Amino acid sequence: MKLEFVRDAADFLAIAGDYLAAEPVVNTVVTTMAHRTVAQAAEGIAPRAHDWWLVVRDDSGSIRGVGMRTSPFPPYPLFLLPMPDEAAVALARTLHDRGEEMLGVNGALPAAELCAGELARLGGGRVEVAVHLRLFELGELIPPAPVPGELVAATEENLDLVVQWFGEFADDADRQAGRPPGHTADELPDRAVMLHRIRNQELWLWVDPAGQPVHLTGVSQPAFGVSRIGPVYTPAAQRGRGWASNAVAEVSRRLQAQGVRVCLYTDQANPVSNKIYIALGYRPVVDMANLSIVR
Repeated sequence: MKLEFVRDAADFLAIAGDYLAAEPVVNTVVTTMAHRTVAQAAEGIAPRAHDWWLVVRDDSGSIRGVGMRTSPFPPYPLFLLPMPDEAAVALARTLHDRGEEMLGVNGALPAAELCAGELARLGGGRVEVAVHLRLFELGELIPPAPVPGELVAATEENLDLVVQWFGEFADDADRQAGRPPGHTADELPDRAVMLHRIRNQELWLWVDPAGQPVHLTGVSQPAFGVSRIGPVYTPAAQRGRGWASNAVAEVSRRLQAQGVRVCLYTDQANPVSNKIYIALGYRPVVDMANLSIVR
């Protein structure tokens, strides 16, 4: 197995685009981030110094897996898609040999587990599961019971609110899953990135009949014909009113009407979100995990 590290997202897409396009739902996180990084670079938003992309090739030169280190939040974990077991172990050894500290590995199982386990063996510590995730794809949409209000695209006037709600999302998700707030590292509410997403109509609000925003649903730009819903956030005072179900359903409906496949991740420990998405017609595709290396 050969590990090929690529610094530029556009170069990575040129190398691995056909491979990614063959399984666009399973590969959604990597394809979304690669395309978003290219689009942000065109707007002058530079990638972080530690960012890189990974291509795994077998002895014939065929691509057998991909990954990335592009996370914007500590400990800047890896994200791995399915790859041969020996490649996941070899990656851990390569990172250890070049002195690149790695305290988190996210993504497909068993690749993430094997890489994290070898990193822990080499550098000391133990592997803990931070979050068990499940990837779902929408089949036939099942409309929820309608509620008052409507879906509207977030605008630049909503930037402060969007940043605030992104900042609250991870802590509230931990609480709903029975974990202490702050347990799960998540995306930092970077204003430049949020503004980019607003301008690209990636952030949607459900507003009540008075026009007040009561819910946020994010969505990625289509990559190889697939868009991913997330985050999905309703402030605590507004929960239980059907805002999330209706917002996600309407965003999903619009995407499917454009011929786009729609997917999303759920936290397996959060019964609320899992119940909502299954009721809308989302069906499981693959399980993944976020793993931490504790020293």
